[in-house]
Amino acid sequence: MSQPNRRLFVTSTAVGTAAVTAASLTPRPVRAARSKVVLGLIGCGGRGTYLAQTFLANPDVEIAYVCDPDQGRLAAGVKTVGNAVPKAVSDLRRVLDDKRVDGVIVATPDHWHAPAAILACKAGKHVYVEKPCSHTIREGRLLVEAARKNNCVVQHGTQVRSTTMMIEAVQALREGIIGDVLVAKAWNIQKRRSIGKGRTTDPPAGLDYETWVGPAPMIPYQANRVHGGWHWWYHFGTGDMGNDGVHDIDYCRWGLGVDVHPSKVVALGGKFFFDDDQQFPDTQQVTFEYPAQKPTETSRLLVYEQRLWSTNYPHNVDSGVEFYGTEGQMFLSRRGKLEVHGPRHKRIDVPIEREAQNAEKHVANFLASVRAGTRPNGDIELGHLTTTLCHLGNHATRLGTSLQFDPQKEEIVGDEEVRQLVTRDYRDHWGRPS
Repeated sequence: MSQPNRRLFVTSTAVGTAAVTAASLTPRPVRAARSKVVLGLIGCGGRGTYLAQTFLANPDVEIAYVCDPDQGRLAAGVKTVGNAVPKAVSDLRRVLDDKRVDGVIVATPDHWHAPAAILACKAGKHVYVEKPCSHTIREGRLLVEAARKNNCVVQHGTQVRSTTMMIEAVQALREGIIGDVLVAKAWNIQKRRSIGKGRTTDPPAGLDYETWVGPAPMIPYQANRVHGGWHWWYHFGTGDMGNDGVHDIDYCRWGLGVDVHPSKVVALGGKFFFDDDQQFPDTQQVTFEYPAQKPTETSRLLVYEQRLWSTNYPHNVDSGVEFYGTEGQMFLSRRGKLEVHGPRHKRIDVPIEREAQNAEKHVANFLASVRAGTRPNGDIELGHLTTTLCHLGNHATRLGTSLQFDPQKEEIVGDEEVRQLVTRDYRDHWGRPS
């Protein structure tokens, strides 16, 4: 396998939703004669071990590898897989080089999601990648292109896409239960903990920090920048908008009925509560404007609200979406709640069984797609459209201004510094012997 470097992410290719000329390609199915789908687990933290258990609940799954640069977490991965006795490695290339492996589960920190998934597609592996699918907008597009070019199934880890209640609720919106949906508002309101104020030290024994940082530019080790804390650093994470809010933004966009990028983003917010090292905002109000796609349509708004210091939230639920239509309103939550009201707030009963977001169904859908060679419910193109909202919202909040976005070119309109926000610098961390 050729060694990847920063050119993987900066090589000039056709960019933009309209530029994916291979969109009609069908993913190739797993070898039909095999009784099991053979997978590798890349990332053995809490989310990784949970996903391993979820996948192994399916008798037709074998996890042949576990991979993590932290020896303690690697041991946890081996223990989770149990009697199967997987190969334990710290270099994901060992997993990708094994032709017996059909696919991988990517449950790493955010800055590794797209690089690992792109390399997997280039190696001909199907991918279940945790949310958010990318650390930058440019990475997301490259992952879509890698999936299409190599005919790989790539499932984004937004489980709402395979949750029956969500599918039926969105279908009801499509059928006009509240008229034309023009505005939708998502919220992520919960009480997070402080990550404190740390200092740089040497990495602990057992952690290969060089590999953990991977393709990102190297910065000194600091305990609250790695396990559990990386979400809140620009260098490695995407804040809570990308960490947890992405779920609600996904079904908010889905129900709003927009399958393109927005053209304008307006945001305000910052660190209003926490006095610690985290860089992302604990408070955000972000609005996205979608231009009309047809002469018969109108513009639409998607609103995202985040407060990470509160236990008081609408409808007594920390995560939810309100859809506002010309003939009513729908409240929908991935926590298994649904209410519909018509004009003058008249309640409408809907025969939809309540159900919380379902990871088991999402995993089953991925496995079925791998076997059949079909697109999954959370196809990477959908994941890229949703994750881009998280990136744009964070950028606009950080800059304290509005942003113009070119939906076709996937470029932020503005000066060079602003336009460069769609990508980042990468290092060739595998330029050394391994």
